[in-house]
Amino acid sequence: MTRPRQLADTPSLTATVPRQLVHRAAVAETFLTGWRRTGADRFAVSAQWPRAHALHVSPDWSAYDPLLVVETIRQSGTLVAHTEYEVPLDRQFVLTEFQVDAEPATLTLGVLPAEPEVELVFTDVQYRGGHFAAARYTAHVLRDGARVATADVAFTCVSGPVYRRLRGGRTPETVTAVPVPPGVSADAVRRALPTDVVLAPADADRPDRRQLRVNTAHPVFFDHPLDHVPGMLLLEAARQAALLETPGERVPTAYHAVFHRYAELDEPIWIEAKGGHGTDVQVLGVQGESTVFECLVGTAGS
Repeated sequence: MTRPRQLADTPSLTATVPRQLVHRAAVAETFLTGWRRTGADRFAVSAQWPRAHALHVSPDWSAYDPLLVVETIRQSGTLVAHTEYEVPLDRQFVLTEFQVDAEPATLTLGVLPAEPEVELVFTDVQYRGGHFAAARYTAHVLRDGARVATADVAFTCVSGPVYRRLRGGRTPETVTAVPVPPGVSADAVRRALPTDVVLAPADADRPDRRQLRVNTAHPVFFDHPLDHVPGMLLLEAARQAALLETPGERVPTAYHAVFHRYAELDEPIWIEAKGGHGTDVQVLGVQGESTVFECLVGTAGS
């Protein structure tokens, strides 16, 4: 009995890794397809990028957004922590730093989904009480042998009981996000849909400051219920703030971010941007009297 032609002509079949290993609820938001150990604390992770995506592909389907690279690197570190360092699935991961520099020329769409490889090196792995507690890793993203991006990431992870103590009883069920204000024009931040706009218009007396629009129904940023604002939403806010600050056709290609504390859902977050006259924009996320995160966004001509 012969196999169907479409299977006989296919050299291998590919599926995504289990979505739980990258902290995603939707298979469609799981971009990794496999991994292997290449040396001591060294790993190679394979991925596939879709040719259409609500956020991570340009509205004209011509290019991948650098934030897709960021999400792929985040998923890669999470996957390796669970599979190679035996971090239990109930642990909570907290990003503390994320620095990435991407090459926009390598992010064009082709006739098939891109299949990049992420080379990871874990350093400064820390244990407390015999349990994995924190690490830093570097990442090199390659596409057909060409460098797509380099990154340096630091994170911590805590057990469920410790996380609950840190959060002081805040859960997705007990915390209600502030009302979502109107947004800036979708065209101004190069998004196809108004629902993907994450910044409100600036006030006349504070033209450098805009409120973050936190829509917990968003299927990408809130792929699953959360008790805080996710880091990827904060980075998208930095992206959109940089686009509003930079003249002409410059595009964000680099993000050097530090996350200082949890961004809460039930209090307004203000995104402040400075710069834009050269190539870099400094973005701050402020909640109350505290800086939640800061991000230097590098831009390049499109």
